[in-house]
Amino acid sequence: MKTMLNKLFLISAVVIVTGLSACAQKQEKKETKQSQSTEKITPKNKMNWNPLTPEEERVIVNKGTEYPGTGKYELTTDNGTYTCKRCNAALYRSESKFDAHCGWPAFDDEIKGAVKRIPDADGSRTEIVCSNCGAHLGHVFLGEGFTNKDTRHCVNSISMNFVPDKK
Repeated sequence: MKTMLNKLFLISAVVIVTGLSACAQKQEKKETKQSQSTEKITPKNKMNWNPLTPEEERVIVNKGTEYPGTGKYELTTDNGTYTCKRCNAALYRSESKFDAHCGWPAFDDEIKGAVKRIPDADGSRTEIVCSNCGAHLGHVFLGEGFTNKDTRHCVNSISMNFVPDKK
């Protein structure tokens, strides 16, 4: 009985660690080189950008990552629109949000034209940024099978605001 419990515990631990590592994003260091992207983001109307806290700037400007499970929108289920923290552009609708159990809000679709995909400097991931201002949102992953669209936008809560639908 004890051996069976030990095996069950070990299997559970492996499943949890595997799930978290599949969603995990490396902490990015501030880079001095420009992105290797072929498509450049041209920020629009910089003067109207919202002021950012140092932590928001670390993620949004310097392409950092908030710690898994710490974001305020990970478990949000209300109807509404997720907007860019820096410029207020609409990014995602709540209907495209799903629980990927990864520690960050996950969406399987963006509002048309709101998000740009850029090959990450590490060569293995695809970064997602706001099309309007170039703010770092997170990363997009394909082929994981979480939804019918087979796409997961893994987004830092700190990169967004939430505007609930009017009732």
